[in-house]
Amino acid sequence: MSSIDEKRVYDARAGKTEAFVAAEMGVAAVEIAGDRVGRFRLARRCRARDVAASAGRLLVATDEDVLVGTGDGFETASFGPAVAVGVGYDGGLLAARPDGEVARRDGGGWEPLGNAGAVRAVGGDLVATAGGVCRIVDGGLAPAGLSDVRDVSATGVPLAATASGLYWLGNGWMDAHDGAFRIVAADGGGRAHAATADALYAGGGSPDDWEPRELPTDDPVAGVAYGEGVVAVMETGTVLVDAGDGWRSRSIGLDEVAGVAVPGEP
Repeated sequence: MSSIDEKRVYDARAGKTEAFVAAEMGVAAVEIAGDRVGRFRLARRCRARDVAASAGRLLVATDEDVLVGTGDGFETASFGPAVAVGVGYDGGLLAARPDGEVARRDGGGWEPLGNAGAVRAVGGDLVATAGGVCRIVDGGLAPAGLSDVRDVSATGVPLAATASGLYWLGNGWMDAHDGAFRIVAADGGGRAHAATADALYAGGGSPDDWEPRELPTDDPVAGVAYGEGVVAVMETGTVLVDAGDGWRSRSIGLDEVAGVAVPGEP
């Protein structure tokens, strides 16, 4: 790794963005320029369980606390141990504790929303749990269907990855694709991806139109995020970028990867 010093979280150099990878060793910052994976560094040592970003904001769930990315590194959010993080529709920070308690912070302290059980992921105002999807409504949690949900995306058409298939929310949850899905992501602008343990699918023109994408590795996908191109990270630490001309890849030397996020511009 080029450096393990804690440096600035955001790279302001023109033409470059940073993707942040959550892993057992910590949070790695990876330079992305077009379809090239550039230098990388360990931005924070910790056991990172999850990572999320929106409009220049970066959140990390760790065994000690929720971390909030700043221009000078990371600040602790006084939440305690967390297994999942996200950003709500209103811009509020969302986090889930190991015991299933979910809370939101809108600038002050953390507001409890309720217990969702075994939380796997948070996406917008949706929470993926072993028991199904929960929706954040009126300061609380409401059951929203499905079961054994591994991941959710609330950007654009809501999507849910479950052990029995991929679903999109229309007049109830509608079948999108069969399979044991583990990852789902969308940018609200027409790009959407979902992954099983051995395949990555890209969304098409409708919520039930999904086609397999060939990858240069057989390793399982741990997360997908969006910058100028599509950024995917494998559980074994390989980062892939596709800006329209196919995948380029680079290993960053981390394993037990949990996800990836691209903060973008504030």
